[in-house]
Formats: sequence, C-alpha cells, structure tokens
Amino acid sequence: MEWRASHILVKDRNQALELLKRIRQGASFESLAREYSTCPSKSSGGDLGWFGPGKMVAPFENAVKRLSPGSVSDIVQTQFGYHIIKCTGRKE
Repeated sequence: MEWRASHILVKDRNQALELLKRIRQGASFESLAREYSTCPSKSSGGDLGWFGPGKMVAPFENAVKRLSPGSVSDIVQTQFGYHIIKCTGRKE
C-alpha cells in the first residue's frame, strides 16, 4: 500500500484549529499550506509525494491510512508539531 498526501505543519494547536476551520469552510488547502506551513513542502502546497509504510512517523501514517483520497484529517500531533493532512492518493 502507498499513499500520497499533503500537509500543513504548524507549531501552535490553536493556529492548526483555525486553519482546519478555514479549510472546512472552503479555503484552499494548498494556499494555506504555502502561507502557513513550517515544512519545506509548503513551496509545493504541502505535497509530500508518494510514500509507503514506515516512511512517516506513526501518528501521521496512521491518520493517512484512515483517509480516503480528497479527505482532510483532524489535527494530528507529532514531535514536529501539529499537522492537517489531506490524502491525495492511494494505491495497492
């Protein structure tokens, strides 16, 4: 199994909650990633490309596994901060 995902990574939970609210209200995930994410992937709208099992930290991977393509996660906390994850692909 492989997944493709984009994410927005921020250090502050309240900021993550506000961004998630904006996404759920129809704001562009990619635009918010470019503006607010602290990850280098922000230059590509948060796109992390394709990855398989064990390539991401466990909380991130577990969240992606539960998402269907096009859906957005709740806030996921890892040692890097707070993520909002959008699944953009899945292949067996």
